[in-house]
Amino acid sequence: MTTTFITGANRSLGYETARRLVEAGHTVLIGARDPGRGQAAADALGARFVQIDVTDDASVAAAVADVEAHEGFIDVLVNNAGIHGTHNPADQITAADAREVFEVNVVGIVRVTHAFLPLLRRSANPVIVNVSSGMGSFAVTHDAGRVESTVVTPLYTSSKAAVTMLTTQLAKSWTDVKVNAADPGYTATDFNEHSGPQTVTEGTDAIVELATIGPDGPTGAFRDRHGAMAW
Repeated sequence: MTTTFITGANRSLGYETARRLVEAGHTVLIGARDPGRGQAAADALGARFVQIDVTDDASVAAAVADVEAHEGFIDVLVNNAGIHGTHNPADQITAADAREVFEVNVVGIVRVTHAFLPLLRRSANPVIVNVSSGMGSFAVTHDAGRVESTVVTPLYTSSKAAVTMLTTQLAKSWTDVKVNAADPGYTATDFNEHSGPQTVTEGTDAIVELATIGPDGPTGAFRDRHGAMAW
Protein backbone atom coordinates (compact mmCIF):
# COMPACT_ATOMS: atom_id res chain seq x y z
CA MET A 1 0.00 0.00 0.00
CA THR A 2 1.27 3.48 -0.90
CA THR A 3 1.93 5.83 2.03
CA THR A 4 1.46 9.51 1.23
CA PHE A 5 2.23 12.59 3.33
CA ILE A 6 0.44 15.82 2.39
CA THR A 7 1.20 19.23 3.89
CA GLY A 8 -1.62 21.71 4.37
CA ALA A 9 -4.11 18.85 4.07
CA ASN A 10 -6.80 19.97 6.48
CA ARG A 11 -8.74 22.02 3.91
CA SER A 12 -9.30 22.94 0.26
CA LEU A 13 -6.99 21.32 -2.30
CA GLY A 14 -4.97 19.47 0.32
CA TYR A 15 -8.07 17.96 1.89
CA GLU A 16 -9.56 16.92 -1.45
CA THR A 17 -6.24 15.41 -2.53
CA ALA A 18 -6.19 13.43 0.70
CA ARG A 19 -9.78 12.29 0.21
CA ARG A 20 -9.12 11.08 -3.31
CA LEU A 21 -5.91 9.28 -2.40
CA VAL A 22 -7.57 7.54 0.55
CA GLU A 23 -10.27 6.47 -1.90
CA ALA A 24 -7.53 5.19 -4.24
CA GLY A 25 -6.14 3.00 -1.46
CA HIS A 26 -3.28 5.12 -0.15
CA THR A 27 -2.39 5.33 3.51
CA VAL A 28 -2.63 9.09 3.87
CA LEU A 29 -0.94 11.23 6.50
CA ILE A 30 -2.66 14.58 7.00
CA GLY A 31 -0.01 17.22 7.63
CA ALA A 32 -1.42 20.39 9.19
CA ARG A 33 -0.29 23.13 11.55
CA ASP A 34 -3.50 23.34 13.59
CA PRO A 35 -4.04 20.18 15.72
CA GLY A 36 -7.80 20.56 16.00
CA ARG A 37 -8.43 21.06 12.30
CA GLY A 38 -5.84 18.50 11.29
CA GLN A 39 -7.24 15.79 13.54
CA ALA A 40 -10.81 16.56 12.44
CA ALA A 41 -9.80 16.23 8.78
CA ALA A 42 -7.98 12.96 9.42
CA ASP A 43 -10.93 11.54 11.36
CA ALA A 44 -13.35 12.49 8.58
CA LEU A 45 -11.21 10.85 5.89
CA GLY A 46 -9.90 7.76 7.66
CA ALA A 47 -6.37 9.13 7.56
CA ARG A 48 -3.75 9.82 10.25
CA PHE A 49 -2.93 13.32 11.47
CA VAL A 50 0.68 14.49 11.82
CA GLN A 51 1.23 18.01 13.12
CA ILE A 52 3.63 20.08 11.03
CA ASP A 53 4.47 23.74 10.57
CA VAL A 54 6.48 23.98 7.35
CA THR A 55 8.12 27.21 8.53
CA ASP A 56 9.62 25.64 11.67
CA ASP A 57 12.63 23.30 11.66
CA ALA A 58 11.73 21.69 14.99
CA SER A 59 8.15 21.06 13.92
CA VAL A 60 9.25 19.45 10.66
CA ALA A 61 11.82 17.31 12.47
CA ALA A 62 9.14 16.18 14.92
CA ALA A 63 6.83 15.26 12.03
CA VAL A 64 9.56 13.16 10.43
CA ALA A 65 10.22 11.42 13.75
CA ASP A 66 6.49 10.72 14.12
CA VAL A 67 6.26 9.17 10.65
CA GLU A 68 9.45 7.17 11.14
CA ALA A 69 8.10 5.77 14.40
CA HIS A 70 4.70 4.82 12.94
CA GLU A 71 5.10 4.07 9.21
CA GLY A 72 8.88 3.97 8.86
CA PHE A 73 8.83 5.43 5.34
CA ILE A 74 6.72 7.34 2.83
CA ASP A 75 6.23 6.70 -0.88
CA VAL A 76 4.79 10.08 -1.85
CA LEU A 77 5.32 13.60 -0.50
CA VAL A 78 2.83 16.25 -1.61
CA ASN A 79 4.11 19.75 -0.81
CA ASN A 80 0.77 21.51 -0.83
CA ALA A 81 0.98 24.05 2.01
CA GLY A 82 1.00 27.60 0.70
CA ILE A 83 -0.18 31.14 1.35
CA HIS A 84 -1.14 34.07 -0.84
CA GLY A 85 0.31 36.76 1.38
CA THR A 86 -0.46 40.47 1.28
CA HIS A 87 -3.02 41.94 -1.09
CA ASN A 88 -1.32 45.34 -0.93
CA PRO A 89 -0.38 47.08 -4.21
CA ALA A 90 3.17 46.58 -5.43
CA ASP A 91 4.45 49.93 -4.15
CA GLN A 92 3.41 48.96 -0.62
CA ILE A 93 4.98 45.49 -0.55
CA THR A 94 7.76 45.18 2.00
CA ALA A 95 10.65 42.80 2.52
CA ALA A 96 8.76 41.35 5.49
CA ASP A 97 5.81 40.59 3.19
CA ALA A 98 8.11 38.81 0.76
CA ARG A 99 9.82 36.86 3.52
CA GLU A 100 6.46 35.62 4.82
CA VAL A 101 5.31 34.29 1.44
CA PHE A 102 8.61 32.73 0.38
CA GLU A 103 9.13 31.16 3.82
CA VAL A 104 5.99 29.07 3.34
CA ASN A 105 5.77 28.61 -0.42
CA VAL A 106 9.43 28.01 -1.28
CA VAL A 107 11.61 27.61 1.80
CA GLY A 108 8.92 25.41 3.34
CA ILE A 109 9.17 23.01 0.41
CA VAL A 110 12.94 22.86 0.73
CA ARG A 111 12.70 22.32 4.49
CA VAL A 112 10.10 19.56 4.30
CA THR A 113 11.64 17.82 1.30
CA HIS A 114 15.12 17.79 2.86
CA ALA A 115 13.76 16.38 6.12
CA PHE A 116 11.59 13.66 4.54
CA LEU A 117 14.04 12.61 1.83
CA PRO A 118 15.57 9.76 3.89
CA LEU A 119 12.10 8.29 4.48
CA LEU A 120 11.22 8.71 0.80
CA ARG A 121 14.35 6.86 -0.23
CA ARG A 122 13.15 3.80 1.67
CA SER A 123 10.37 3.50 -0.95
CA ALA A 124 10.67 1.45 -4.11
CA ASN A 125 9.02 4.30 -6.04
CA PRO A 126 9.60 7.63 -4.27
CA VAL A 127 7.57 10.54 -5.63
CA ILE A 128 7.37 14.23 -4.77
CA VAL A 129 4.58 16.50 -6.01
CA ASN A 130 5.03 20.24 -5.52
CA VAL A 131 1.83 22.24 -5.84
CA SER A 132 2.80 25.18 -8.03
CA SER A 133 0.56 27.39 -10.17
CA GLY A 134 0.02 28.70 -13.66
CA MET A 135 0.32 32.07 -11.94
CA GLY A 136 4.05 31.39 -11.86
CA SER A 137 4.29 30.69 -15.60
CA PHE A 138 5.61 33.42 -17.92
CA ALA A 139 3.67 31.93 -20.83
CA VAL A 140 0.37 31.73 -18.98
CA THR A 141 0.55 35.14 -17.29
CA HIS A 142 1.35 36.78 -20.65
CA ASP A 143 -1.48 35.03 -22.50
CA ALA A 144 -4.39 37.47 -22.87
CA GLY A 145 -6.74 34.52 -23.25
CA ARG A 146 -5.95 33.27 -19.74
CA VAL A 147 -7.47 34.71 -16.58
CA GLU A 148 -4.04 34.49 -14.94
CA SER A 149 -2.85 37.35 -17.19
CA THR A 150 -5.33 39.72 -15.52
CA VAL A 151 -4.13 39.15 -11.97
CA VAL A 152 -1.33 41.18 -10.40
CA THR A 153 0.06 39.63 -7.23
CA PRO A 154 3.86 39.94 -7.27
CA LEU A 155 4.83 37.80 -4.30
CA TYR A 156 2.55 34.82 -4.83
CA THR A 157 3.33 34.58 -8.55
CA SER A 158 7.08 34.89 -8.10
CA SER A 159 7.04 32.30 -5.31
CA LYS A 160 5.25 29.83 -7.57
CA ALA A 161 7.71 30.48 -10.39
CA ALA A 162 10.41 29.56 -7.88
CA VAL A 163 8.55 26.37 -6.94
CA THR A 164 8.43 25.23 -10.56
CA MET A 165 12.12 25.90 -11.14
CA LEU A 166 13.01 24.25 -7.84
CA THR A 167 11.06 21.21 -9.01
CA THR A 168 12.99 20.88 -12.25
CA GLN A 169 16.32 21.34 -10.49
CA LEU A 170 15.55 18.68 -7.91
CA ALA A 171 14.41 16.34 -10.68
CA LYS A 172 17.74 16.85 -12.44
CA SER A 173 19.63 16.32 -9.20
CA TRP A 174 18.04 13.01 -8.18
CA THR A 175 17.79 9.99 -10.42
CA ASP A 176 16.14 7.91 -7.70
CA VAL A 177 13.24 10.24 -6.83
CA LYS A 178 10.58 11.56 -9.22
CA VAL A 179 9.84 15.25 -8.65
CA ASN A 180 7.01 17.00 -10.49
CA ALA A 181 4.94 20.18 -10.20
CA ALA A 182 1.18 20.50 -10.49
CA ASP A 183 -0.92 23.52 -11.43
CA PRO A 184 -4.39 23.16 -9.89
CA GLY A 185 -5.78 25.89 -12.15
CA TYR A 186 -8.36 28.50 -11.17
CA THR A 187 -10.32 26.53 -8.62
CA ALA A 188 -13.06 27.54 -6.21
CA THR A 189 -11.33 27.39 -2.81
CA ASP A 190 -10.97 29.43 0.38
CA PHE A 191 -7.84 30.86 -1.25
CA ASN A 192 -9.88 32.96 -3.71
CA GLU A 193 -13.19 33.20 -1.82
CA HIS A 194 -14.52 30.36 -4.00
CA SER A 195 -14.42 32.49 -7.15
CA GLY A 196 -12.75 29.96 -9.45
CA PRO A 197 -14.74 28.13 -12.15
CA GLN A 198 -13.24 24.70 -11.40
CA THR A 199 -14.47 22.42 -8.65
CA VAL A 200 -12.01 21.42 -5.96
CA THR A 201 -12.01 17.91 -7.44
CA GLU A 202 -11.01 19.27 -10.85
CA GLY A 203 -8.36 21.36 -9.12
CA THR A 204 -6.76 18.24 -7.67
CA ASP A 205 -6.72 16.23 -10.91
CA ALA A 206 -3.09 17.02 -11.74
CA ILE A 207 -1.95 16.56 -8.14
CA VAL A 208 -3.58 13.14 -7.89
CA GLU A 209 -2.28 12.11 -11.31
CA LEU A 210 1.30 12.97 -10.37
CA ALA A 211 0.94 11.41 -6.90
CA THR A 212 -0.05 8.08 -8.44
CA ILE A 213 2.57 7.66 -11.16
CA GLY A 214 4.39 4.36 -11.45
CA PRO A 215 8.12 3.63 -11.80
CA ASP A 216 7.96 4.64 -15.47
CA GLY A 217 6.29 7.98 -14.71
CA PRO A 218 7.68 11.42 -15.53
CA THR A 219 10.06 13.58 -13.54
CA GLY A 220 10.70 17.30 -13.90
CA ALA A 221 7.22 17.80 -15.40
CA PHE A 222 4.82 20.70 -14.86
CA ARG A 223 1.21 19.71 -15.50
CA ASP A 224 -2.34 20.87 -15.07
CA ARG A 225 -5.43 18.71 -15.48
CA HIS A 226 -5.22 19.04 -19.27
CA GLY A 227 -1.57 18.03 -19.66
CA ALA A 228 1.85 19.68 -19.91
CA MET A 229 2.04 23.35 -18.98
CA ALA A 230 3.98 26.04 -20.80
CA TRP A 231 6.60 27.76 -18.69
